[in-house]
Amino acid sequence: MPSPDAKPQAVLTRLSIMMFLQFFAWGAWFATLALAMGSNDLGAHIGGAYESAPIAAIFAPLFLGLIADRLFASEKVMGTLMLIGGGIMCAVAVLAPQGAENGKLIVWLMIAYMLCYMPTLGLANTITFTHLPQELFPKARVWGTIGWIVAGLGLGAVGWSASLNIFWLGAVSSLLLGVYSFTLPKTPPPAKDKPLDIGSLLMFDAFKLLKSPPFFVFAICSFLICIPLAYYYGQTSAYLGATGFKEAGAAMTLGQMSEIVFMLLIPFFFRKLGVKIMLLVGMGCWVLRYALFAMGAPDQIMWMLLMGIALHGICYDFFFVTGFIYTDKKAPAEIRGQAQSLLVFLTQGLGMFFGFRMAFGGNFPFTNVKIPNSLGELGISGDMAGVGAAPTNHQPLIDNITQLKGEAPAPSFMDTMLGMFGKGYPEGIDPTLVEKAMADWQNYWYFPAGMAAVIMVIFAVAFWDKVKTDDVDIENAAEALPEDAPA
Repeated sequence: MPSPDAKPQAVLTRLSIMMFLQFFAWGAWFATLALAMGSNDLGAHIGGAYESAPIAAIFAPLFLGLIADRLFASEKVMGTLMLIGGGIMCAVAVLAPQGAENGKLIVWLMIAYMLCYMPTLGLANTITFTHLPQELFPKARVWGTIGWIVAGLGLGAVGWSASLNIFWLGAVSSLLLGVYSFTLPKTPPPAKDKPLDIGSLLMFDAFKLLKSPPFFVFAICSFLICIPLAYYYGQTSAYLGATGFKEAGAAMTLGQMSEIVFMLLIPFFFRKLGVKIMLLVGMGCWVLRYALFAMGAPDQIMWMLLMGIALHGICYDFFFVTGFIYTDKKAPAEIRGQAQSLLVFLTQGLGMFFGFRMAFGGNFPFTNVKIPNSLGELGISGDMAGVGAAPTNHQPLIDNITQLKGEAPAPSFMDTMLGMFGKGYPEGIDPTLVEKAMADWQNYWYFPAGMAAVIMVIFAVAFWDKVKTDDVDIENAAEALPEDAPA
């Protein structure tokens, strides 16, 4: 319930600023992390850095349930976490320019940062729902997506998409949010004096929903489809840099812009298409996005690459919003919170974790067994064996681009502003490096396209369930949606 003495419009403004800063702090570094690290001798540690997000997503609910929701005021916990996180990100910003010898330490620091950051997503929602009427939540929440977009455009405006300065931007904005959080309306711990329910924290009742065949198919396919999703988050900025985009951070904001548009269209499409078709459309756009990336690689076809980015709105909104709606309808009222947490655990947690491991050629956890990330590693030989393999010719091309940019006169701020959505290699680029790298990238993107296509077919054949579409609370389901990587 909102505070009775609060003025909704004034509180809305304050909480909108909170949301803006929260997602600006994440978007400042997450979207172009691969390009920045790969351009600065840290390419071997990109996968580990990206894994920090799903690892934190797995453990954040336990922190919230055991500590934050029971013992301390939400705004104070959020402020403390962001100040600690900002300090950690400052350490990353100092260590990163020192080179690859600090790579493993940087990965551990990124995990520590995200363990501080991820709980603030739930804390921000708690603060907002406590002090605003429910119908005003979307007006505050949309400023989070705007914050992510502004961060990407800002990187483009100052020419930092491939720079390690992204860590300083993330550090400063995190510290700013930490200080600002202590000025937010007082929000007592929502679960104070309530008995501790370990079963609820560990989602025991929600796991029982897997006994339902339709929900089991939905849950497994949701987990699996997030594996190819990680390819987009983890490698798109690096890919755009290799195809000649001058500021990948700015270009990638097209995905968040389309996300806002399609979020507004969700109610219409949901009632017209229903659960299964909506989910299939989302999965189908996953396939189309990666196919466009692959087909556009040899000649760096700009419209294909930009369309692949713009499809993010459909990929994310149609699948995840619809998934939360379906989960809300399937779960009994008393365990709906558990069920939503289970879906986040399977998708943003486990699915994205294994996706980043596969995208960057990692091992199964706690083993030396490599996760197959190409058709060759799956036992398929011949011309198709290289599909999905890491683009080994990518780094020489990026090094050549970085060298030529360093030799060229620094562009003016206005030139950077006008060209941040532009594409083109610097003068003197080695065309042989471009050709080899683009052949690798084409093979690479066909693999997640194939994965998504197989999962889509499995879901189309195996999922059958009827859900009424005339009485679902679409707005509340969208409110429960966690921001991805994000946004």
